[in-house]
Amino acid sequence: MTDDNASRAPGSASGAPAGDAELGFSVDLPHYSGPLDLLLALIRDEKVDIYDIPVARICQQFITRMHHLKLNEAAEYLEMAARLLRIKAQMLLPRPDGEEAWEDPRTELVRRLLEYQQMREVVDVLERLGEDRRNRFARTYVPSSLSPVIQAPLSLSLGELLAAVDRVLRHAERPEIHDVISRPIDVDGFIEVVRAVIALRAVARFRDVVPPGAEPWEVLSGLLALLELARRGELRLAQPRPFASVEIRRELAGEAA
Repeated sequence: MTDDNASRAPGSASGAPAGDAELGFSVDLPHYSGPLDLLLALIRDEKVDIYDIPVARICQQFITRMHHLKLNEAAEYLEMAARLLRIKAQMLLPRPDGEEAWEDPRTELVRRLLEYQQMREVVDVLERLGEDRRNRFARTYVPSSLSPVIQAPLSLSLGELLAAVDRVLRHAERPEIHDVISRPIDVDGFIEVVRAVIALRAVARFRDVVPPGAEPWEVLSGLLALLELARRGELRLAQPRPFASVEIRRELAGEAA
């Protein structure tokens, strides 16, 4: 039997002999969650002061209860029984003469029992609150029993249906259609324009090649023409500052911009 199983084994609260079970007398016994629980139950049954435990009597009842509960192989209960026997032996030893600061060997055991008692009281309160909560029923919403509305079948002729579709189509917005006219990019033509401009002046501006108000395809053609001539090394492009007009300079040394 393991410690956990032994701590939950049924025991005899009244110390009834084993022969009573053979006569058919059955007693429902409480469960103990550990040796401290069993020891605290014995102290409550004897109605003794927890600060002044009669160790000899409690130790004898603890060992007897262990035999009745068949806890002879449970390590935790054996350790508690050994502790009680050691305290009992220390209580029987004579006290040294003249020693006023005598330490009661039951002090540590009393401290552990008080801590366990406080913990058990908290657990009992939580279990009682949980049981009280389980016995309560929250208010729920019960819908009123209204008779469902029966929808009448839709009666519509084919002509009425077509007329409704026609009204929807007439009120619908017509999509706006644009005619896209493709315009070829004249890069070669603008290359000749740029060469003519830089032949007349050493420094020119972009607006000298592409006049303001030009079509988008003209702006793109002029830009591609400038880049192509710069790649060939015929001119140099520069922009003094952001968003300023592009300067076009004639490249004499044949170095690309």
